[in-house]
Amino acid sequence: MNKKTVRDIDLKGKRVLMRVDFNVPMQDGKVTDDKRIKASLPTIQYVLDQGASVILMSHLGRPKGGPDPEFSLKAAAEVLAGHLGRPVKMAPDCVGPEVEAMAKALQPGEVLMLENTRFHAGEEKNDLELAKQMAALGEVYVNDAFGSAHRAHSSTEGVARFLPAVAGFLMEQELEYLGRATANPEHPYIAILGGAKISDKILVVENLLAKCDKLIIGGGMANTFLAAKGLNMQDSLVEAESIEIARGILAKHADKIVLPVDAVIADKFDAEANSQVVDVDKIPAGWRMLDVGPKTLDLYRQTLAGAKLIVWNGPVGVFEFPKFAEGTFALAKMLAESGAVTVIGGGDSASAVKKAGVAKQMTHVSTGGGASLEFLEGKELPGVAALLDK
Repeated sequence: MNKKTVRDIDLKGKRVLMRVDFNVPMQDGKVTDDKRIKASLPTIQYVLDQGASVILMSHLGRPKGGPDPEFSLKAAAEVLAGHLGRPVKMAPDCVGPEVEAMAKALQPGEVLMLENTRFHAGEEKNDLELAKQMAALGEVYVNDAFGSAHRAHSSTEGVARFLPAVAGFLMEQELEYLGRATANPEHPYIAILGGAKISDKILVVENLLAKCDKLIIGGGMANTFLAAKGLNMQDSLVEAESIEIARGILAKHADKIVLPVDAVIADKFDAEANSQVVDVDKIPAGWRMLDVGPKTLDLYRQTLAGAKLIVWNGPVGVFEFPKFAEGTFALAKMLAESGAVTVIGGGDSASAVKKAGVAKQMTHVSTGGGASLEFLEGKELPGVAALLDK
C-alpha cells in the first residue's frame, strides 16, 4: 500500500477530522449491530493516544437531503462512548458556525461526533463548498471509511483537497488484503464469485480471471453461465441479456471456470418450497436452482485443496432461506479449514461467514461490499486516490 497512514503524520495537539463508516443497522432508534463502530476503534484510540482530539463524520442510511431524526448518528455516538470509555460530544450538524465553535474548543483526548453528512444534499454531489466547510473543522484528515471509499463525496474525496489526508488502520488493512488479491497474488489463487447477477460483476470476472488459477462461480450468476452452455435452467434466475457475454467468457477461460454440477432445486422461490437434489442438466419444468448440491461441494473441496489465497465475494445459494443456505455455509467452513489466506468481500459474503460461525477464522472480512467489488474490478477508488502518497 503506497498511501500515508496515521503513523506517517504528526498528530500531537492537532484536531483530527476522521471519516468513519458508522452506516450501521438501526431499529427503534437503537444500533442493532455495532461491528462497523468497533472496526474504527483502533484508529480513533491511536489518534487520541497521540495527544490529538477527534472529530468524527459519517453518513447513515439514505435521508432525503435534509435533517431527519430517524437517521441521526446520536445512537452511534452513544455506542462509541461506551466502547471508548469516555464521553463523545454530539454536534447538531456537520458544518456551520456552531459546529466550528465546538470543534475549535476541543481539548486533546476529546471526541466530537458530527451529524449525518447526508443531511446536506451537496454531500453526494461532492460539493466542494461543503467539503471546504468540513475541512475547516480539523487540521488533518483521516479516512478510515473503506465502505464509502468508492464514492467521490464531499466527506470522502472533497475534504481531502483541503487538508493533509492519510489512511486509518482499517483503510490500510482493507487495501493491504484486497491488494494481495489484485496486485501480486500468491498461487494457487482461487477466486469465488456468487450472488444473483453477472451483469454487476462482468469486470470483476474478467479482472480475476486474468490473475487467479481457478474461478468458482455460484449463485444466480452460475445459472446464466450454465444456460450459456446450452442447459435448460427452467424457472431458475437467468439473465437472458448476459448469456452471450457468459458464452464469450467460457470460450476464452473454460479451463479456469468451475460451475455447479448438481443443484438443490425448488418448485417456487420461497423459504418453505419443496426441494430436491438433481444434476444441473436434469432440472424438471417449473423448478428452479436455489443452492448447489453435494457433488458441487465435493468439486469445490477439490478445487480449494492446496490453495494459498482464496477471495470470496457473493453467496452460492439463496442463503437467506435456511433450507437453501447449506451450500454457502459449507463453503464458508471449507475456507475456514483451508489454511489459505482468506479474503471475504463485504456485504452478503461477510454475513454468510458470520452466520456460519467462522468469521473469526477468516484472514480478512471486508467492511465494504460495493467498495471491495470495485477494488476487485481493478478500479481506483476516489476516496483512496485522494490520500497522500508515501
